[in-house]
Amino acid sequence: MVSCWPQGGAVYLPHLRTTLFTLFFLTYLVTLGGNVTIVTIIHTDRLLHTPMYRFLAVLSLSETCYTLVTIPNMLAHLLMESQAISIPGCRAQMFFFLGLGCSQCFLLTLMGYDRYVAICHPLCYSMIMRPTVCLCLGTLVFCSGFLVALIETSMIFSSPFCRGDRVEHFFCDIAPVLKLSCAQSTHKALGIFFLSILVVLISFVLILLSYAFIVAAIVRIPSAAGRRKAFSTCAAHVTVVVVHFGCASIVYLRPESGANPAQDRLVAVFYTVVTPLLNPVVYTLRNKEVRVALRRSLARSRGVFK
Repeated sequence: MVSCWPQGGAVYLPHLRTTLFTLFFLTYLVTLGGNVTIVTIIHTDRLLHTPMYRFLAVLSLSETCYTLVTIPNMLAHLLMESQAISIPGCRAQMFFFLGLGCSQCFLLTLMGYDRYVAICHPLCYSMIMRPTVCLCLGTLVFCSGFLVALIETSMIFSSPFCRGDRVEHFFCDIAPVLKLSCAQSTHKALGIFFLSILVVLISFVLILLSYAFIVAAIVRIPSAAGRRKAFSTCAAHVTVVVVHFGCASIVYLRPESGANPAQDRLVAVFYTVVTPLLNPVVYTLRNKEVRVALRRSLARSRGVFK
């Protein structure tokens, strides 16, 4: 059995355990509630049955699953004295955590392409982003994400663990688990590092390329109102991209990842607890159509209960 919590530090202080549990639990509830609300609104409001909002619903659903993989286990460890997780359990947690994380990178890239088609080729949008095409692209996104996760997880767990019985982290992440491997982990770490570069940097470069064309198209719009409307449709997506890829780069695009466990744990808390919360908050506050649909849904609910 290996533990998913550090040997020492503030998490073992009882008053901080209570504070952390309360903070994580409230954030977890808000994240679940917000993402489920977005999925429900998009599913029930016919005006939002477009590729852009269907991709947003898929992103919200993946964020929900993402939090379910790590946060309940973290909350349980905060409540119980026994803080152990089996190696098969650790492997499963890492597989789903990495699979969902990689899929979100690819999905954000797909959402950037959707915005590119909508703004740069509006007359061809309905033909290019047909429902069958969107379904195939969405399936490809998750198959690719979980294929990367399968490769990385297989590399990490291909040798036994004998360098300790404790993972210096809040959950089974790559760097702290690699430190426990009996075999020399340098080659594994480099292989995973370059695979992470392929996922994160290529996705981010494709998004930047999409937005380069988008900005070039927007500046050619003659009216200021038209430019503002075009920019507003991209603002929420850009915010989520910056946060998601920024955290992923800090955690995974460093060959020496794991050299500073305290820093890695701090970023991991933000990446696994705070980042999924930003999706519903950003899209609710920055997207006019979602806000209007939410008000319509609330109005219908009040009418039902009158």
